[in-house]
Amino acid sequence: MSDNTRFPENLAPCIIDNGIVVNKEDIYRLLSDLGHVRYAHYLDGQASGEGEGYIVEVFDDPSQATLIANQTIYLNLGSFDYLQLQTAANSTYFDLVQDQRILRLIPLTNPLNCQQGDANLDPATLEAMVTDVLSARRDVQLDEEDDEYLF
Repeated sequence: MSDNTRFPENLAPCIIDNGIVVNKEDIYRLLSDLGHVRYAHYLDGQASGEGEGYIVEVFDDPSQATLIANQTIYLNLGSFDYLQLQTAANSTYFDLVQDQRILRLIPLTNPLNCQQGDANLDPATLEAMVTDVLSARRDVQLDEEDDEYLF
């Protein structure tokens, strides 16, 4: 290689299986299609809660919360500083980090098996998820209407 060889100065990062992701759009791409996950919540290094759920929505809005309830997960990227991508025992997991808080997401579905959409969802589960999303959106709309009357 000669001294005249030039490399682009502003290369985009390349992260393969392990690394820290700070760009919200990259984090969104990693999380938006995870589907069914096991989650663990840690505060100050201590386990605070765990369970399983389905990621219904990934968004970035400073006025809304990340919510996990009733086996549904609404992830607000604004709730976290960065994502740490890691592998262990041939499995990838995602740590969403904010100060002393970590929300670990471990995928339970294999994207290679879900290329045609998530055919593993039975109709009752899909209907319940859609009902939850529509209900949550309606609640937000009602709250916004109530706020308008306060001012």
